[in-house]
Amino acid sequence: MTSAGPDTVEAIEAAAATGEGAPAKRAYVRRMFSEIAPRYDLLNHLLSLSLDRWWRARALNALNWQRSPNGVFLDLCAGTLDVAIRLARQAGFGGLVVASDFAVPMLQIAQPKIQGRSVVAVGADALSLPLRTDGFDGAIVAFGARNLAELDAGLQEVFRVLRPGGRFVILEFQTPHNALVRAAYHVYFHRVVPFIGRVVSGHKTAYRYLPESVAHFPSEKELADRLTRTGFVNVRWESLTFGVCAIHVADKPAAIHDP
Repeated sequence: MTSAGPDTVEAIEAAAATGEGAPAKRAYVRRMFSEIAPRYDLLNHLLSLSLDRWWRARALNALNWQRSPNGVFLDLCAGTLDVAIRLARQAGFGGLVVASDFAVPMLQIAQPKIQGRSVVAVGADALSLPLRTDGFDGAIVAFGARNLAELDAGLQEVFRVLRPGGRFVILEFQTPHNALVRAAYHVYFHRVVPFIGRVVSGHKTAYRYLPESVAHFPSEKELADRLTRTGFVNVRWESLTFGVCAIHVADKPAAIHDP
């Protein structure tokens, strides 16, 4: 299998930030996640010092699935189904989780996790979902938004498939604003993470892509503005762990009924 060369990750991210490199980023991301799938869960927990479990739990709380406990929910860029399974296991949840990802080997690796849970895995591109309009009570994407080749197109697709009044939650890494935290963050993300990721996964560039993708991702306010421009309302965000990541929450406007 081929991988991006030493300078390709930065070039892909820089071009994708302007929209010019979307096809290249899409191809790279699909191939890269397919290749690291066997070690993906291990590295998530190892590199985050298991904080990723807490972050995902907070994001699910923000989804407020209890408003529609028997509803249908979308886990976008679902990877190895951590969020989907966690949601399906919640006490009182009687609905269905559709877990979508275009890196099919990630979904295949995670199949044993389902074990009769109300989760359906679907191989699909987040920019063109084979899902019906107004079909979901809620949607969540955990650490996948920055991987979209065209972020605005992905936001529009989520808006389309949500029912009026449905909620969208984004959990994503951010660059900390505090100077001291940011300095430590850069050392860890740009030096420690790529080294450990390369040794454990055997992939030369996957864990160099992580800090580059975060560096090119919109700030909390910019992401909130883009959600608003897409049509979402009640947009807000919460920073976690000294600004290392953030949870954005947005709602699709409720249907307007004639008096």
